[in-house]
Amino acid sequence: MWTSPGAKFRGGVGRGGSDVGSGEVMLVGSSGGHLAQLLALEPWYRNRSRSWVTFDTPDARSLLDGEDVVWAYHPTTRNVRNLVRNFGLALRQLRRRDVAAVVTTGAGVAVPFVAVARLLRIPTIYIEVYDRIDSATLSARLCRPFLSAMLVQWDEQLRMYPKATVVGNLL
Repeated sequence: MWTSPGAKFRGGVGRGGSDVGSGEVMLVGSSGGHLAQLLALEPWYRNRSRSWVTFDTPDARSLLDGEDVVWAYHPTTRNVRNLVRNFGLALRQLRRRDVAAVVTTGAGVAVPFVAVARLLRIPTIYIEVYDRIDSATLSARLCRPFLSAMLVQWDEQLRMYPKATVVGNLL
């Protein structure tokens, strides 16, 4: 169970440094391990309005059954066409919804949603994945200039992200 990190994350980061406020939390992440780490935040988002952005894969369909899900275009690695399509998807979704914050664990799908959210003045929170303690992920490096908050799961990750907040491991 995710307890001590939850205590650190519970307050959230939002407009004016307060909680994420009214509106929905948009949880953005690739399927697989990125999605699993977002799902581990369940004690935090349980009573919040939320939507999800991930890839249409069997595991994601099963894990997010009954949730409000937007299916992003994949693959995203070295696929400029899907990157552009996901920018359009991010713009449409973030303009049509009342999003209080975008929370992501990466990977490629995070970049367009974080960048568009920042342009629309929606707070953006990136949680670096737990299995990258020696080097920064590409998606975190690309999202970093657009973030309201950078969270890491290990003290060792502070070497790559000195101003990040350590929340402990999610899984």
